[in-house]
Amino acid sequence: MPHFINVILPLPLEKHFTYSVSAGEAEFLQPGMRVAVPFGKSKIYTGIVSAVHQEDPKIYEAKPIEQILDKTPVVTAAQLAFWKWLASYYMCAEGEVLRAAIPSAFLLESETIVQLMKDVEVEEEELTDDEYLLYEALQRQSSLKINEIIQLLDKKTVLPVINSLVEKKVVVVNQEIYEQYRPKMEKYVRLDPKHASEEGMHQLLDELNRAPKQRQVIFTLFSLSAKDKDKPLKLKTLAKESRVSTNVIKSLVQKGVLEEYDSQTDRLQYGGGEVSGSMELNEYQEQALQEIRAAYEKERVCLLHGITSSGKTEIYVKLIEEMVATGKQVLYLLPEIALTAQLISRLQAYFGEKVIVYHSKYSVNERVEVYQNVLNNSSKAKVIVGVRSSVFLPFHDLGLIVVDEEHESTFKQYDPAPRYHARDAAVVLGHMYNASVLLGSATPALESYFNAEHSKYSLVNLNRRYGNVLLPEIEIVDIKEKHRKRRMTGHFSDRLVEEIRETLAEKEQVILFQNRRGFSPILECNTCGHSPQCPNCDVSLTYHSRNNQLRCHYCGYNMALQKKCMACGSPELSTKGFGTEKVETELKALFPDHKIGRMDLDTTRGKHGYEKIITAFEEGEIEILVGTQMLTKGLDFRNVRLVGIMNADTLLNFPDFRAHERSFQLMLQVAGRAGRTEKRGKVLIQTYNPHHQIVQQVSMNNYADMYKEQLEERRQYKYPPFYRLIRLTLRGRDYSRVNEGADWLATSLKNSFYENVLGPEFPPVARIRNEYYKNILIKIPQKQSLGKTKGLIEKVLQSFKAVGAFRSIRVVVNVDPY
Repeated sequence: MPHFINVILPLPLEKHFTYSVSAGEAEFLQPGMRVAVPFGKSKIYTGIVSAVHQEDPKIYEAKPIEQILDKTPVVTAAQLAFWKWLASYYMCAEGEVLRAAIPSAFLLESETIVQLMKDVEVEEEELTDDEYLLYEALQRQSSLKINEIIQLLDKKTVLPVINSLVEKKVVVVNQEIYEQYRPKMEKYVRLDPKHASEEGMHQLLDELNRAPKQRQVIFTLFSLSAKDKDKPLKLKTLAKESRVSTNVIKSLVQKGVLEEYDSQTDRLQYGGGEVSGSMELNEYQEQALQEIRAAYEKERVCLLHGITSSGKTEIYVKLIEEMVATGKQVLYLLPEIALTAQLISRLQAYFGEKVIVYHSKYSVNERVEVYQNVLNNSSKAKVIVGVRSSVFLPFHDLGLIVVDEEHESTFKQYDPAPRYHARDAAVVLGHMYNASVLLGSATPALESYFNAEHSKYSLVNLNRRYGNVLLPEIEIVDIKEKHRKRRMTGHFSDRLVEEIRETLAEKEQVILFQNRRGFSPILECNTCGHSPQCPNCDVSLTYHSRNNQLRCHYCGYNMALQKKCMACGSPELSTKGFGTEKVETELKALFPDHKIGRMDLDTTRGKHGYEKIITAFEEGEIEILVGTQMLTKGLDFRNVRLVGIMNADTLLNFPDFRAHERSFQLMLQVAGRAGRTEKRGKVLIQTYNPHHQIVQQVSMNNYADMYKEQLEERRQYKYPPFYRLIRLTLRGRDYSRVNEGADWLATSLKNSFYENVLGPEFPPVARIRNEYYKNILIKIPQKQSLGKTKGLIEKVLQSFKAVGAFRSIRVVVNVDPY
């Protein structure tokens, strides 16, 4: 009987593809193994086996596979089940989940290579100049890759040349599969066994009498080997300890005194010291810990609502300790890479090399090593600290998931698909592994708190700061009044300048928060009012003073700062609004003798960008730190007494139903960075609207009032948690076609969902990278079946795709979009 396998391909396909295999291959293959398979006319892809069976596909003839790439599965059965849930819930293809879930080095790529036909005879007059050039190159070289042919012919369109030579039976085109991951190899040395005896050693030292440097290497080798007999010795280490160049060691290898060998080594290694026990908890933390343990007996998900600096991390550590002692794995999810540097050092102090980190700033090879350590249930991968993509790792025996700062919007993936929310995915993942899930935050998301109030999750409160430190004093500064009284210096009120001076005089640190990077969002002509716009997007260009550029934050387009207005030629140009760069410039003018640092997307682009700034601030090298919302995410600075929020109104006046909730969370979180030791901290909030309810609630640290008010608004206007949301975004280069398509789609959806369909509506930025965007929002009441709703939407989308005029429009489906 014939044998078949179903394969998930890393492409946005609705179904798995079936391929034929031999009986022996069918016996060997298991779900989760990688196979290289042909797809399309000549491409080869790496796919994951999802099933082995004997059912012949009815619609197409199953092609044979190219090769099997693994001896054991690289994807577990639990992962495959999790992928299936993600694809179904977030309305995307499993192939898209596969692309996001496993490191790209696992997805072998095929590369087109061109070779000469064997024993070919060519009439040179029949070839064009380009064909002859390629033919001549192939006579000297056995094969050429497409990129090499592009360089050789100095033109981008080389396929017609290759196709012409294929037709003339001069060349043949193949697909070569290449592996992207390469293990890191280190050079090690050891003493040749013939010198190991005492007699051999004396003889060797006599021989090296006239070579003092080589003799020094041998003495160092003996002393290092005596310290740690079993540990292999790196060539670099021996050279460093002997204080000689590697050439001296290599000459000893040539003489046969030393042996050199290669060994695979981990790219990520723990370089810490001794592992210490966790800290003692105070009575409030201990009580919260007991409540969490009791809660897990009823519910698998618990929400820990602990105010800023209440010591939530220590509670997490205690729970992790208990779980690691039972041999289970723990996943610790963080919203931002910036947090990992500070947290990892704390966790490694407790768990040593059992802690492993996973995030996008790591290279492909580093991510492969982390993935393999987790897959093999290595002792190095008991505590996995990572950002949202860590939910895709191949856990062996997951016992606990901690989602720190669970309210953060960075847990939501926007592009590309799957557009999942890591917090919600973690809850489902915990259910699949029967693991406990702990959501922690000082300002929980409305939905999480609602679920806890309605007994879907357990709720534990921790409302005392560690060491009984007082919450910071929050003062609201009315900048409208300050402008009127001429008490503003640039964007700084006299109150803020005065407080910064006092704080710096006492050798304490300041954090200033402005949620916009760059120098100024708008450059405007004072004569005609023209401001330079991005040619590809519907936004004005932001001015960056560091490199004197105007830059688009959506597509990256940039141009040099213009000396004159591009419309009327007037030299009178002024900047409107301000970002972190302008705050930094004004600070340097106000406090020229103090060290000022900036933390935003522009200053943290490198692999260790975050780490350098955070370390410099912790060690007191930076006295005033200006930053965007990166600063709000759970960082622990002991010497910060003052926090200034430059302008609260930019957060509040945002076209989003979550704007007020997010503003409250951001302001309270950034306020929580102040006064984390005995001395009480101070927070100054500058605003044009000091009586705004959210600003008042932040000043009183009143989460309960904010929650009640926002919940009532959500109930009234039919938003989560009372209604589920699905947003359809239409994208296309033709403005009128996108409009027509959006109207057609909205009308079709209204036939089924009536008044619960909002739109079509242009978003605030309606054109990005020369593509027009239009949104349709579907609201789903709690009683309405989510599965049936999605089924109906998919049917309408299939009808939409069948209309020829709309084929150029791309529809992006985003479930729970905000």
